[in-house]
Amino acid sequence: MIACAERDARTPRTARFLSARAEGFPQSPFFDEGVMIEARPSRTAYMVAMRRAAHQIFDNPKVFDDPIAMRIVGPGAEERLRSEPRFLNRFGRAVRASMAARSRYAEDQLDRAVQRGARQYVVLGAGLDTFAYRNPHARQELRVFEVDYPATQEWKRQRLAAANVAIPASVTFAPVDFEHQTLSEGLRQVGFDVTKPAFFSWLGVTMYLARETVMGTLRFVAACAPGGGVVFDYMVPRESLNWTGQLVHDALARRVARAGEPFRTFFPPEKLREDLEAMGFHSIETLGAAEINARYFDNRHDGLRVPGLLGRFLSAER
Repeated sequence: MIACAERDARTPRTARFLSARAEGFPQSPFFDEGVMIEARPSRTAYMVAMRRAAHQIFDNPKVFDDPIAMRIVGPGAEERLRSEPRFLNRFGRAVRASMAARSRYAEDQLDRAVQRGARQYVVLGAGLDTFAYRNPHARQELRVFEVDYPATQEWKRQRLAAANVAIPASVTFAPVDFEHQTLSEGLRQVGFDVTKPAFFSWLGVTMYLARETVMGTLRFVAACAPGGGVVFDYMVPRESLNWTGQLVHDALARRVARAGEPFRTFFPPEKLREDLEAMGFHSIETLGAAEINARYFDNRHDGLRVPGLLGRFLSAER
């Protein structure tokens, strides 16, 4: 599985100086001189949304069906997706396969949590995630909390308005400035109830954080009421990879380092499982590339698959 060099969630407590112009990010009042800073929305959120949109127009059958994906990225997106090599080449196919699979896996695990009684869903680093606007659990009164930097959320509101996508009453924006408050504080301020079951999704971010930051967030999830859980992805240590895997790892590491967000944390799967069990998690499931392909890409005729063994998807119940 390719570890995502483009990701949904922004890195807390780190300034990001990423070239929006180099990635072709559309002109916006939030961007100045092609450079993105922490107080402004991440162009990675836009690029991840573009990969999800690409899956909607290029791949059939769809692993992850998102009817809002094209609308939220804005006019002209389809023309760009069909003309730029980055979305059409082998690497582009692999990246969108990985992103489609992780989004599908997260929502599959959410379905199970709702069946167990969870009625709060927290999307950490929501970016342009569209779940809240096509919520299949609205009748079960599932409340969705989108956590992100304030500027990114304002930008998202503008995107939704431009696409004529209504914001349901079940959606709560939790603006969290990680330089000045904790996740716990940010959620409590907008009505999150730690005494009721909640499910958390945390995609494309753990590898960019310090280990203790990751573990601290997981401890917060573990402290919430039983019945919920978490889904996230992570990278395995370089030394656990074969020769080919190490080459791919090194290439990706150079790429994200040049973008200003180097890989920082890797987890050996068995040690991570032990740590999660010690926190009180159970029913822990870890999927590598083979398991992901068997579950989501089997019997396809277009060759779409998740390659490699750089990372894992993980879900755990509370």
